[in-house]
Amino acid sequence: MENEKKIVFFDIDGTLLNHEKELPQSTKDAIKELKDQGVYVAIATGRAPFMFEDLREELDIQSYVSFNGQYVVFEGEVIYKNPLDPNKMRTLLQFSEKMQHPLVFMNHETMKANVENHFYIHESMGSLKFTHPEFGPSFLDETEIYQALLFIEDNDQQTYVKEYGDFHFIRWHQYSTDILPKGGSKAIGIQRMLEKIPFKKENVYAFGDGLNDVEMISFVANGVAMGNSHPELLKVAKHVTKDVGEDGIWHGLNSFGLIKQKA
Repeated sequence: MENEKKIVFFDIDGTLLNHEKELPQSTKDAIKELKDQGVYVAIATGRAPFMFEDLREELDIQSYVSFNGQYVVFEGEVIYKNPLDPNKMRTLLQFSEKMQHPLVFMNHETMKANVENHFYIHESMGSLKFTHPEFGPSFLDETEIYQALLFIEDNDQQTYVKEYGDFHFIRWHQYSTDILPKGGSKAIGIQRMLEKIPFKKENVYAFGDGLNDVEMISFVANGVAMGNSHPELLKVAKHVTKDVGEDGIWHGLNSFGLIKQKA
């Protein structure tokens, strides 16, 4: 029966991709077997759509939750959008410029920085194997922005959390934190997709490793933390698999009986 089908959502960095930002062959094989078994596969990431086009193509995945839930696509069709409020974002921008804390703004197609060159941006984006975005001082006024990146160290983040309660700040790097609409999360994005393709609660799975996966892993019936996960995620995960570098995806899926034992 259709309602007995299963769906698995995968985070990208530290989950599908290993510590070198590469896709392990065991993970690629596991995704293929999932599909062969009739399991629906989707991505749930903090990345922008343009940042994982190659991965979607390689794994043949057309449904995804991006920008930590702010832009959801089902079978190639956009089904949910939740952009940042531009007026509130401009207020934060004025403060960040005064404090000399750079920003990067993202829509679904590209990203632009409000400074021409900054060490924190180079270091943070470089960890994802992306270069420093080009300078686009008016980008915020030209398009819908689904996520912004604020480049600050951890001890400066609380100032923004206190002053800008309309946003949700999630740290992903020593020098950078995501800015989302308040209440925004991968869990909300998954909920929107499940409205499009209803599955029984017990047939929904998700794999993740970071702070931006906490809501998602808590929300689904079968939330799996990678062995390399942030300690805060391990606290809420119902299941823990091996490190991404130790075929964690394969072992996790196998433990649920979703794929067969590796030969």
